[in-house]
Amino acid sequence: MENLRGILLMTLSMAFFAIEDVFIKFLAVNHQASQILIIVGFSGALLYILIAKASGAPIYHRDLLQTPVLIRTVSDLFGAIFFMLAIVLIPLTLLSSIIQVMPLVVTFGAALILKESVGWRRWLAIAIGFFGVLIIIRPGFEGFQPASLLAVICVLFLSARDLATRTMKVSLNSLTVSIYGFAAMGMAGVCTLPFFPNFTPISGTDAIYFIAATLTGTFAYYLIVMAMRIGDVSVVTPFRYTRLLFAIILSMTFLGERPDVVTLIGALIVILSGLYTLMRERRLKTKAV
Repeated sequence: MENLRGILLMTLSMAFFAIEDVFIKFLAVNHQASQILIIVGFSGALLYILIAKASGAPIYHRDLLQTPVLIRTVSDLFGAIFFMLAIVLIPLTLLSSIIQVMPLVVTFGAALILKESVGWRRWLAIAIGFFGVLIIIRPGFEGFQPASLLAVICVLFLSARDLATRTMKVSLNSLTVSIYGFAAMGMAGVCTLPFFPNFTPISGTDAIYFIAATLTGTFAYYLIVMAMRIGDVSVVTPFRYTRLLFAIILSMTFLGERPDVVTLIGALIVILSGLYTLMRERRLKTKAV
């Protein structure tokens, strides 16, 4: 029953992340990346501070200065920069397809950096998944979009964040971590100001979009934390891939995007490779027990 609830929460989280992405796409028409990052990031951090105050969670903790936590926060910052640049410059379906490779990159990094044991089957799945990304990006071919490399860099930083999270040996309240995750997003906007210095006036419609992006983003973040705590990680994690499904539906409905067959084939290869890797990890952990 707990796993079922975890699956539901994870799926809802991915839906709200996809909705947030659509609102950011709307905002990117009239506002630069730095402005969006600053407003959504610091607004989300403020919202989490208010929730933390109401629930008694600490806003600051000395464990925040531990190296893995600092690496996680910095990775969040740069991940937000490249995610925002990618979402502004490339179709949402293309971005969502590329970021599906994250679980494979995390497994790859865990083997190389954390020295976790990875057998030949998972190495093969990782290689096939990376091949799927090449199909999506199509370097050297007519459909290649250079800006899609921004999404690849985003994946690297977000995977570094997840690897840092694995090495955290501190017990921090999820609300406390969330505050600094969104604060890092706001700081990412500050870092990009030299490149995108011009803020534009916010219309009534755009104000609604900013509020909606902040609320859906913070809600999605909270749901994913709840999902990972309620259900078994190996059971809940595969449902991260539902984000691509929601992104395709929403982008076709509200953004007029039409993902081509090559992109969908590449995304399917990445997803199947990731699912196999997750299933293999779960099987090995079960045997170890």
